[in-house]
Amino acid sequence: MKKNILILLTLFTLPAMLMAQTDWTNKSRVLPDKLRELPVGITMWHDPNPCYPELVNDTYYWKHSTFAMAQKEDLTVVVCGSFIWYDESGWHNNMSYSPDEFAKAFNCPNAILKKGRTYTYLKNWRFGKQLYAGDALWYIIAKDKNGKLYKGIALIETETKVINTK
Repeated sequence: MKKNILILLTLFTLPAMLMAQTDWTNKSRVLPDKLRELPVGITMWHDPNPCYPELVNDTYYWKHSTFAMAQKEDLTVVVCGSFIWYDESGWHNNMSYSPDEFAKAFNCPNAILKKGRTYTYLKNWRFGKQLYAGDALWYIIAKDKNGKLYKGIALIETETKVINTK
């Protein structure tokens, strides 16, 4: 009976384990697969970085903003999202924003990054009941008027040292 349960658990969890590794298949490279071999056309950064949590009631908040700017020409956002690294297994897909969701979060009309203009996701906060450090790799993939894809990436370090806000 125990053997059957173990086999069933393995069968149910194996697809999830395999799926988790499809985002970053080449461990000898730093970037997840979808971000490799795309030219950089967007400057991104986070502030503050590193980011330290505040404890409010029973919830930790890592309060930061994320910024993005097209470098050479106007670009239309295809997708925006993040990967997280919280253990030795490396990058895990975290979140993904559609162009409409990006436009709202970054206050960027029609998800078009105008050259030289900075767009801000003001309250791009991480929060949770558990206190743990981790890194997040935020990215934007956008296209030019000819359909050529470009990327922007920015790493944020979230730490465990709680800030005293009083």
